[in-house]
Amino acid sequence: MTTAWTEVPVANAARGERTIELRVRFWTNGIASAEGKIVPRHAWDSGTVEVRSNESHGIVSKEALHFYSLAELSSVIEKALINNGVTLHADKHSRKLFA
Repeated sequence: MTTAWTEVPVANAARGERTIELRVRFWTNGIASAEGKIVPRHAWDSGTVEVRSNESHGIVSKEALHFYSLAELSSVIEKALINNGVTLHADKHSRKLFA
């Protein structure tokens, strides 16, 4: 049986370079009553998503994308992955949803 991902070129990757990493950051400004202060463990439901650079995957980090509510987070993650040329493959658990 041939699958789509077996037909693409493969590359060696060092340990720690085999994953594709996203950074999700939540904004915390303006919650505390004093300028330059924070309220520990409190954040807005908005922030940024960034695909981290990874030489083995040929990913050079691009500008972070903004999200303005948790409802937008999954679509912003999807857009960030697409912008960086990342292709996701459904694993056996996800494929059950599409059977």
